[in-house]
Amino acid sequence: MKRLEYLKPLLYFFIIGLVVMTLSRIVLVFIFSDRITATENFWYIFPLGLRMDIIMMSYLSFIPAILISILPKAADKFTSKFLTIYCTVLLFFVLFMELTTPDFIEQYDTRPNKLFLDYLIYPKEVATMLIKARPLSIVLILAVMALGIWGATKITPRLFKVRNTSYKYRLILFPIVAFLLFWGARGSLTSKRPINASNSVFSNDQLTNVMGVNSLYTVVFAAYSMKHESNPSKLYGNMEPDEAYRRVKKYIDVTPKDFTDPQIPLLHIQHPDSVMERPYNIVIFLQESLGAEYVGCLGGLPLTPNLDKWAEEGLLFTNLYCTGTRSVRGIEAVTTGFLPSPSESVVKLSNSQSGFFTLADLLSRKGYNTSFIYGGMANFDNMASFFNGNGFQNILDESSFDKDGAQYAMKGTWGYSDEDLAVKANNYFKSLGDKPFFSLMFSTSNHEPFEFPDGRIELYEQPKNTVHNAMKYADYAIGKLLDLAKEEAYFDNTVFIIVADHNTRTYGKNLVPVNKFHIPALIIAPNIDKGIKYERLCSQIDIPATLLSIAGVENVNPMPGRDLMTLPDSVAGRSIMQFHEINGFRVEDQIVIMQPNKEALQFQIVNDTTFIPATLDPELAKDALAHVLAAFYLYKDRKYTIDDRK
Repeated sequence: MKRLEYLKPLLYFFIIGLVVMTLSRIVLVFIFSDRITATENFWYIFPLGLRMDIIMMSYLSFIPAILISILPKAADKFTSKFLTIYCTVLLFFVLFMELTTPDFIEQYDTRPNKLFLDYLIYPKEVATMLIKARPLSIVLILAVMALGIWGATKITPRLFKVRNTSYKYRLILFPIVAFLLFWGARGSLTSKRPINASNSVFSNDQLTNVMGVNSLYTVVFAAYSMKHESNPSKLYGNMEPDEAYRRVKKYIDVTPKDFTDPQIPLLHIQHPDSVMERPYNIVIFLQESLGAEYVGCLGGLPLTPNLDKWAEEGLLFTNLYCTGTRSVRGIEAVTTGFLPSPSESVVKLSNSQSGFFTLADLLSRKGYNTSFIYGGMANFDNMASFFNGNGFQNILDESSFDKDGAQYAMKGTWGYSDEDLAVKANNYFKSLGDKPFFSLMFSTSNHEPFEFPDGRIELYEQPKNTVHNAMKYADYAIGKLLDLAKEEAYFDNTVFIIVADHNTRTYGKNLVPVNKFHIPALIIAPNIDKGIKYERLCSQIDIPATLLSIAGVENVNPMPGRDLMTLPDSVAGRSIMQFHEINGFRVEDQIVIMQPNKEALQFQIVNDTTFIPATLDPELAKDALAHVLAAFYLYKDRKYTIDDRK
């Protein structure tokens, strides 16, 4: 056994890593026990988790194993120093990722993933938000990390010191050590493919499934997957582009003769309900995180008295579902009508920074003034670049508020308050005179740390800075915009839509928590009857086509969304939802769910939280796959555009 002492640093590194990740898993199960223990055989997460932890630690142990086995004894001093630094840094990274996991799960209902990496791009905004919204978590993480650093300075030099062992025995034993690490990293010697995160999936509850991995694995896998994620055929299955387009077309509900250009597969003529010589203006007021559960007129909490009041003046969509869980996904849906895909939103992708279809591009060609108005900085999530390159002529963001010298109510962590946004937008719309305009407004106040001006609302609860109070303040700003606009001449020529980008927290026991994708949309327009409800199932991607129809704009566009104003009652309702790497394709009460490297599943939806397993319909499964792959093909081949000749 003395001849194996040189392996002690590797063994200590391996065991400490396993202990940290296992203890974290136990703590997470305790914190989220209501969800996790409700899952049948939830205890599987521990053996599955141990296997995934061994895989992670085996990968991390390759470099130390090579150094202590291959380098000669004369280099032991260097090897000891290197191992001390290498092992300590990686163990701290393992610890840090596990410490951040509870708050990340609280917000996103999954372990840290690509979203975690996305937020690293904005350290100032994220740090400010965390300090204000989660100070106790920050203090706890810093305290544990400080304690760990203190302990590391005392013991790691001894733990990771290379012991004096014959160089000959190190070389002889190296193939055995390498084989064991290869076995550990692969997870199996009998399966054709290495074990990966999909092997930890054993239930229909997303949160329970991710307990079977560790947070370092999910973040590293997310980083690695970025170069592959744009090709969903590697995740969900293959289908030729022509078949994918054909299957998507049958859901658009236009006649074959209305498709105008084979080179742009989905490009088609849209005939509005009534064509107007002077089409209406269009204003989209995109609401941060306003889920249906917070909207009184949709049966939610009594937090939206203004939206409820204005619902009596317009068209309320009661069965509308967003496409994703991020703001950029909501922006993508309501401004471009593009299908959600496993890739990043097109707002961030390189091929879509110019020449990509948007409502702004379409309407600017028809003489509209087009704008994006936002209380924060428009460079967040790459919005400014995407909008500048795709038809938005004017961008009014935080810097514009700073320069105009007006007295505004409040500037918080994420920018100016929603009521300031309403005032700014109203003044801008008035300044345009008779020129038709299209504008996207995007709210900020309903976002942690939930800052808004005092004295505007009767608080729903104490303390002030809570999500429920922020919802109520967002509703206050909705009322302010519409009340201000109603006093102006442009109001009678404008289609307004109040619509959410996504819900606050998207979580639930099902693989796709459908209830958390339910969002409000309210259209106020001169040609809309008052107090009407659209109760059929529909998707966020249907909004742009519907707005063009109500505004009376005859046009040619490549959008797969439907004009809900002209959709026959005989056509089944449809919605498309993406939850991390899981895709849901719903037609009426049937939903097909696709997971990476897994067979598709089908369920009957009794209500938005109750699913009954159903026999997979092969045609419906192909339609689901077609919508995911079509998004990839359209983006990759730059075919989501308007032919300039049209």
